[in-house]
Amino acid sequence: REWQMERSFQTALWLLQPDVVFILGDVFDEGKWSSPQAWADDVRRFKKMFKHPLPTELVAVVGNHDVGFHYEMTAYKVNRFEKLFNFTSGKLITRKGINFVLVNSVAMEGDGCGICRASEAKLLALSHQLNCSQQKQNHSNKRCSDVEALPASEPILLQHYPLYRESDAECSGEDSAPPEEKNIPFKEKYDVLSREASQKLLWWFHPRLILSGHTHSACEVLHAGTVPEVSVPSFSWRNRNNPSFIM
Repeated sequence: REWQMERSFQTALWLLQPDVVFILGDVFDEGKWSSPQAWADDVRRFKKMFKHPLPTELVAVVGNHDVGFHYEMTAYKVNRFEKLFNFTSGKLITRKGINFVLVNSVAMEGDGCGICRASEAKLLALSHQLNCSQQKQNHSNKRCSDVEALPASEPILLQHYPLYRESDAECSGEDSAPPEEKNIPFKEKYDVLSREASQKLLWWFHPRLILSGHTHSACEVLHAGTVPEVSVPSFSWRNRNNPSFIM
């Protein structure tokens, strides 16, 4: 599988020459269990498989296989992932006037854990900054008077868990889940984010688009009738026989 992913990735880089590559979590398979030695070996293999030229930027968000599900997540696991990828939940990346918000969706549990509180606080502060930047600057808006302006662009959210949806029943296309799996109900906080966490992200950011992973299959949905989300299928042959990516 690793040889297949490496050849596919390197071929795609050569053909498409992207400015930025986003990996939507689960960079590693056993990061939640890895000892320091095993983690170092996984990092070495990853860097070999996904090496890229300097003009191309690689950005990764955290997934449950990188740090564990919420009950397995620790500051140690999160910190070593953040150190490797310069990832922070609530981090903003702006490229060519487009705002991308990185979300640690594993920390959107809503139970007030330390990592969860810190992650949500950063997201909330960033949402305030983005919302102020989209308003016309005027002296009467005191809440935004001391906020550093960002490009006035509705953001794209990048996260591992999809926003809440009942199942993949409405998903179609060759990369969608097989028929026998489409009607299996999703479990909140396991397969998808909770309704509450999903609503928070929609309220805070009013995103133009949400990109997610986790389910291993593709799906396109509209939230509140206006906000599109694309769940990207897995890139690994371990998870499906026709792995893919989107541009």
